[in-house]
Order: sequence, then structure tokens, then C-alpha cells
Amino acid sequence: QVQLVESGGGLVQPGGSLRLSCAASGSIFGLKAMSWYRQAPGKQRELVAGISTGGSTNYADSVKGRFTISRDNAKNTVYLQMNSLKPEDTAVYYCNADLGWRDYWGKGTLVTVSS
Repeated sequence: QVQLVESGGGLVQPGGSLRLSCAASGSIFGLKAMSWYRQAPGKQRELVAGISTGGSTNYADSVKGRFTISRDNAKNTVYLQMNSLKPEDTAVYYCNADLGWRDYWGKGTLVTVSS
């Protein structure tokens, strides 16, 4: 059983920054990758950024150059540094752990970008 807990969301002004954290606990043997998804009101959940166990990263075109995903294997934690935030970044952000045969999801943390 794997549990993922997101934190770091909140209200920020356009152009501001936030850092999201996702702490994993339980048995993560076989972990392939961790990633961040987001879902805005009335929209489908979309991939924001991902990082493999080897350190390779990928990003949605909409966040390239603004967001950075990183990990701390010793702490079983993945981070998402979000800079130059825009109102369209407003969404619930979810952490995902890919164990190959099964995915686990956190419950999400809300990011609101508004003046």
C-alpha cells in the first residue's frame, strides 16, 4: 500500500512562485516514475511534469521554462517548483507514482493564481 500526500498549494499572485511537495510512504518497490498532474474546473486532468527513477524529466508545453520537477530519493519526495505563475495555472495539482503495474494518486493540493 502506497500513500502520497501533496502540500504547498495556496493563493499566489500572477508572476509569483510556489513549490509543491509530494511525500510517498509505504511500499514503493518497483517505482518507475513520479509525476504531477493538474485539473482545472471543467477540464480534464492533464500531465504537468514527470521524472523517472533515472532522472529524466518531461514537461507539458504550457509549463516549459517556468516549472521544474525534482526528487529527493532519500526522503521519497518529489517537488514541483512553479515560477512565473499565470491565472491559467489555477487547478488542483495531483501527485502520481507509477509502479509499472499500478499507479497511485494523492488527494491533491489547490493552487489558485489570482490578483
